[in-house]
Amino acid sequence: MEFFLALFLAWPQWGGPSRDFHAADQALELRFPKGGPRQLWKRELGDGYSAVVTDGGAALYTAFRRGNDNVVVALDSKSGATIWERALAAPPLPNMFLDYGQGPIVTPLLVGQRLFVVTFTGQLAALDRKTGAVAWSRELWKEFAGTFRDVGYANSPIAYGDTILLPIGGKGKGVAAFRQADGKVVWQSTDLENAMSSPIVIRVDGEEHAVFFMVDAVAGVDPKTGRLLWRHPHSTSYHVNASTPVWCPEERMLVISSAYNAGGRGIRLERVGGRIEPKEAWFQRRLRVHHHNLLRRGAHVYGSSGDFGPAPLTAVNVTTGEVAWQSRHFPKASLVQVGSKTLVLDEDGRLALARLSPKGLEVLEEAAVLEKLAWTAPSVVGTRVYARDRKSLVALELEKN
Repeated sequence: MEFFLALFLAWPQWGGPSRDFHAADQALELRFPKGGPRQLWKRELGDGYSAVVTDGGAALYTAFRRGNDNVVVALDSKSGATIWERALAAPPLPNMFLDYGQGPIVTPLLVGQRLFVVTFTGQLAALDRKTGAVAWSRELWKEFAGTFRDVGYANSPIAYGDTILLPIGGKGKGVAAFRQADGKVVWQSTDLENAMSSPIVIRVDGEEHAVFFMVDAVAGVDPKTGRLLWRHPHSTSYHVNASTPVWCPEERMLVISSAYNAGGRGIRLERVGGRIEPKEAWFQRRLRVHHHNLLRRGAHVYGSSGDFGPAPLTAVNVTTGEVAWQSRHFPKASLVQVGSKTLVLDEDGRLALARLSPKGLEVLEEAAVLEKLAWTAPSVVGTRVYARDRKSLVALELEKN
């Protein structure tokens, strides 16, 4: 019983249990308590954008900036008090763009007794989840000469078997798998340069594909060997492909989106002969997701579309690319699906419960919960929501319907 309960209460990685921004308990229906979300605790954090991860137990994990260090922290879930901290040196490098802070950007990955983190300057480290002790570390930029990103390393790791998958960037080392036990490179492949998107693993006709959204293309590789299975071109100004791809298995459609002068693409993964080939089903410029997430609901995806101007919440049919509607009710926002309702956290710190459908946006409840540029997707653990901005972290309690 405890094992199955933990499955419903876990948020172990970027995007949640299934990496698709859906809470594990799809039957859970939430509402705001009378007077708005109940604040259980609130605490200061240093700058950064890392989301909270947990297996549903007593500890939460995230990261923030203090001086020249990226600090990984374990927090008591009941009080927000610090259990342990681990400082990893991450002084800004020459020619970095620091207008939006000095990170960290990456969300940790919790696997068993290990916590895997990546600093603002590309140090991949495995920490003991109970003590924060460093088991091993690798330097993705210094050691492997990976693609330098002036805004910091931004790709959140994903576990596959006994490995961790991450993009590095560069000839022969575009993407890589590291052994969880000791950090040894299991494989490296492709010549693609690294963007800022986090990988996902999908299943196509029973085959597993690790999907990496890189600078000039999205690619699928065999997660066991790194063998390139397919690639499809997609590029944008400033090489900013920062949103996570969305897989729609019923339609065999992979949806990707970028801001600036790019847009959204629907790529159908078709079987031709004995292999999977990507076929572009649609491209349009009204779905331009900057660095927040896309959320799939049925036959549509939803996301904030825009970069430095307005970013209306936009609904797009995954099969045709047709825009069903756009709404400016929220500025840029992160979206998490909990039961039939969508939890929305906009960049102004407003939390809302809404219903998204092809017919439109229905805002049910909303309340201000944060203050300073809330760009981090909230983590949902049962009826509890952990949300942060660039100043603080708050634990909120909602109610079941």
